[in-house]
Amino acid sequence: MKIEGYYSSGEFARMANVTLRTIRYYDKQNVLKPSLVTEAGARFYTEEDFARLQQILLLKYLGFSLEDIKGMIIDDPDYHFMLDSLNIQLKLVKDRIEQMQLVEQAIQDTAEAIRTEKIIDWSRMLKLIHLTGMEKSFKNQYQDASNISARINLHSLYSQNKQGWFPWIYEHMRVVSGMRILEIGCGDGELWKQNLKSLPDGISISLSDISEGMLRDARRKIGAEDARFDFFEFDCHNIPYEDGTFEMVAANHMLFYCMDIENVCREVRRVLKPGGKFVCGTYGGDHMKEVNGLVQKFDERIVLSAEKLYERFGRENGRQILEPYFSNIQWVQYEDKLIVPEPEPLIAYILSCHGNQGQHLLNRYSEFRSYVKKRTEKGFKITKDAGIFICRS
Repeated sequence: MKIEGYYSSGEFARMANVTLRTIRYYDKQNVLKPSLVTEAGARFYTEEDFARLQQILLLKYLGFSLEDIKGMIIDDPDYHFMLDSLNIQLKLVKDRIEQMQLVEQAIQDTAEAIRTEKIIDWSRMLKLIHLTGMEKSFKNQYQDASNISARINLHSLYSQNKQGWFPWIYEHMRVVSGMRILEIGCGDGELWKQNLKSLPDGISISLSDISEGMLRDARRKIGAEDARFDFFEFDCHNIPYEDGTFEMVAANHMLFYCMDIENVCREVRRVLKPGGKFVCGTYGGDHMKEVNGLVQKFDERIVLSAEKLYERFGRENGRQILEPYFSNIQWVQYEDKLIVPEPEPLIAYILSCHGNQGQHLLNRYSEFRSYVKKRTEKGFKITKDAGIFICRS
């Protein structure tokens, strides 16, 4: 039986150079379902199904389990999702290459030590165990990168303020030659990537994050050869610098993730020079409120974030939190809104949030996509309630 535009399970498997047993197994595990099942039970696939298979095979190659993969890919052939997926896959491949290079070097060093010293250096063995047991952190790095990409993408596509969030922050930082700057929680370094051409000479910028994967992304974006930048992995609750080291510290949308915000503020004040500047970005209670309303109207069980981060450190209470440690505190609002005319980037944003939406949306994905498409046909308006606190030590 031949159906125009469809491939039988056998044809699909041969074209993809996998076994029919593999295709049947993915079907049984609900990872790759056929696009068409006839009354007789014959299964057929489309060319669009190759995109999902490609993602599955690459993620399997990189070491993810099928259970992991189920929550990592979306059954949507739209180019927004495909391009974003390919970019993230490329980052993953680069991460894996770097990891395997470290493993290669560690094996060579360990073998050389055994040859020359005739003893086993158990500290080197521990390093090898650490390097070869990174699958959990690798998965977390994928999820972090995917989520950050989805959020930045929505804002970059549809923000009405054409200056952009990162150039706007940089403008208010007032960076001048000779400064020594620290960013805590730098993520993938996008703040500096977007402003590299504006940076003066003679400055020193230390980028830090608790995530090794984020720092790798930052190095790639900025370029490890740029002598103005250093990259350090540490927890900002204990900043490993001497008192009065920096003229400026930046923290963009990260203080509300800290377990002890007051302690981080004390550490920031400690490493700032007298009169030094602390620039910290956050948002208020109205930020993206229409997105919550959208998903709640579709399914009232959905909560995009069990914790309202702006209640920990936001526009409304940030000054009160900062006042014991800093002076001359000023809030500067970023004037902007989103007008979203298509569903896919908005859906990607929704799925990137820290909530329970996955368990309620993925099994009703087609229905949800139609719902969002209807709401975005005339442009879906979203409030942005974000800005920065600028204060002095």
